[in-house]
Amino acid sequence: MPGLPTKFNFWQRLKIARRSLLFVVGYCLVLSTTLLSCNASSNNTQQQVAAPSNAAKQVVRIVRSKQLSALAVLEKQGNLEKRLELLGFKVEWPEFAAGPQQLEALNANGLDIASTAESPPIFAQAAGTPLVYLATTSFSGKAVSLLVPTNSPVKAIADLKGKKVAFQKASIGHYLLVKALESVGLKLSDVQSVFLPPPDANVAFSQGKVDGWFIWEPFVTRAEQKKVGRVLVDGGNLRDTGNFYSTTKQFYQAHPDVIKAFLEELEKADLWTKEHREEVAQLLAPVTQLDVPTLEIMHAKYDYGLRPITEQVIAKQQEVADKWYSLGQIPKKVNVRDGFLTPEEYAKITPSDVLAKK
Repeated sequence: MPGLPTKFNFWQRLKIARRSLLFVVGYCLVLSTTLLSCNASSNNTQQQVAAPSNAAKQVVRIVRSKQLSALAVLEKQGNLEKRLELLGFKVEWPEFAAGPQQLEALNANGLDIASTAESPPIFAQAAGTPLVYLATTSFSGKAVSLLVPTNSPVKAIADLKGKKVAFQKASIGHYLLVKALESVGLKLSDVQSVFLPPPDANVAFSQGKVDGWFIWEPFVTRAEQKKVGRVLVDGGNLRDTGNFYSTTKQFYQAHPDVIKAFLEELEKADLWTKEHREEVAQLLAPVTQLDVPTLEIMHAKYDYGLRPITEQVIAKQQEVADKWYSLGQIPKKVNVRDGFLTPEEYAKITPSDVLAKK
């Protein structure tokens, strides 16, 4: 009998040991699961923390250009994206039919930086758009032309009297048609104005539904290559203003650093475009749908480089605004100076080499 307690203790200890082992194994499993869960939760938390940094990146929307321009080169080179990424922005390039549509989008917060001729900003100001003129360009008048069908009997501008002429309302085509008609003693009312955006005008012209079309490149060269149109006159001796880059007052006030970066990179692209005719042609052939040799020839139609905003630029823009008002094309007299900055404000955003051109 004295050995029973010893045997009993042995089996009791064995049972306790087994229970302890099961407990340890179970505990380890629970601990392992918990650690894995915590690790997964931690990863998810890190991903959730990282995601907002991408989602929070602001967007600047700059109009896409399909012309043989520095703006088109700027998009293709990608240098602006790299620069603005450092400022917490990514770039989008929405496309519009023409300048008036751009400024409608600008006013509706669908675009941040526009590139138009002289007239769209005036029509936009007349409609109450709070725009800001950022910079201007050389004239590049030869890149805009009045087309007539290849076999048209029209041989001179005066022959257009009573004819149908298509153009985008409030565009450079509209403005240069006025100037072309005035050069031969005619008025806008002496022709039948057909207001069509470029894609629709292209169809109407190709189908012979209009007698003339005032339009810019690359539509002009495409029409010539397809032998559906010929140039009656180009804007070389007609155009007296450059294009304008513009934004809204709200965007300018909120992001002058973005605008400064944009103008600096644009000027670099302008200078590169001027000196690299063949490379530009290769870069933009898919965009313009024209072959490289043709684009190299077209290159000569353009003047490159930004120009500073000066009193002379402002005064000329006011002349254009007064012209549109006198023709009854805008509902009220526009003071274009409302859209221009002070010289001190321009000095802060304009590239130094552009300011030196004054």
